[in-house]
Amino acid sequence: MKLFEDLQYRGLVHSFSDPELIDKLNNEKLTFYLGTDPTGESLHVGHLVVFLLAKRLEMKGHKPLLLIGGATGFIGDPRPGNEREFLSKETLEHNTISLFNQVQKLFKCQMVNNYDWTKDLSFIDFLRKYGKHFSINYLLAKESVASRLQTGISFTEFSYNLMQAMDFHHLYLTENCTLQIGGQDQWGNLLSGLDLIRKLEKKAECYCLTAPLLTKADGGKFGKSEGGESIWLSEDKTSVYEFYQYWINTADNDCESRLKTFTFLDKAQIDELAQAIKTAPEKREAQKILAFEVTKVVHGEDKTKEAIMLSEKLFTGDISNLTKQQIESAFKGIEASAQTEISLIDALITLKLAVSKREAREFIQNGSISVNGIKINDSELILNASNALHKKYNIIRRGKKKYAYIIH
Repeated sequence: MKLFEDLQYRGLVHSFSDPELIDKLNNEKLTFYLGTDPTGESLHVGHLVVFLLAKRLEMKGHKPLLLIGGATGFIGDPRPGNEREFLSKETLEHNTISLFNQVQKLFKCQMVNNYDWTKDLSFIDFLRKYGKHFSINYLLAKESVASRLQTGISFTEFSYNLMQAMDFHHLYLTENCTLQIGGQDQWGNLLSGLDLIRKLEKKAECYCLTAPLLTKADGGKFGKSEGGESIWLSEDKTSVYEFYQYWINTADNDCESRLKTFTFLDKAQIDELAQAIKTAPEKREAQKILAFEVTKVVHGEDKTKEAIMLSEKLFTGDISNLTKQQIESAFKGIEASAQTEISLIDALITLKLAVSKREAREFIQNGSISVNGIKINDSELILNASNALHKKYNIIRRGKKKYAYIIH
């Protein structure tokens, strides 16, 4: 299967600007770029679609440029709702370094920063060289602008489209970059760059390619945890264990498409796993492979194996030898309460593992409660630092899946 056909099979092609791009991707070596503004210090899994598209292009010999929007980050990409808050130069510089280091783990690329070729451009030069080539009607028709006309949009954010067009033109001249890729919501911005190059350079052969924005089969927003929080690529914001759990909890209806989009398994392997979903869904074999493959790409194999180990220990209840770091990683976001000392009965109620003292006693008597991996039948047990893991954590489990913990 040739590159472009493989991208289509994996659901990675939404729109492309010219049929000639198919042959270019399959048979030539292009320099291409994708951009991100340093408005945060981490990418999230929603970004992975385009960044793994870039990795696939890079694996086939195309040269990637990662554009960090040091200049456009000062401006802010128009989004539905309100204007973005301005970030300081120091914050943008910190985020730039963090994002580049993060992307370098996904694929090797050259970083460019549009602040470098924008900072010395005068306002008059901007209007004469670039503004002259964009009609107001053209800009008003862009979805990112049109969606803001009712609530209002500043001239600052209105200018974002022109600045992104400048980037493509600059990289075409300086790096022989002839392809820009992005998410489908960036299609209007990508086309502006294409139009500018054609107007200024006449016969330039340049192209745009977008990948679709993903949603869940049930209509839920892709990239969000059950609690509605974003799943980040930075392990400081989303632990490797949480990241792994997000993927292993993929719904059966979403799993085959996620295997195509986010893993580098071949068609035969994916077809086999898709069949396993139908014949033995309870084994969740496809989800385990998906979680392993994606976590390995983002965090490396060693950390992925540790996440699997944690997952297995929590499933079996064998948690007595977990390190402090493993506990904090595995139980981030789990119901917790800080108590110097508390009875097990009161702890069950405080942690919402029981609704009353009567129910709490029934759970204990029925053997449904364990503390730090040990089944408890003593209703009078007092929890404090002396019987806590690492003198700090008393981890309570009700049944097979429900965990919560007391911090001393």
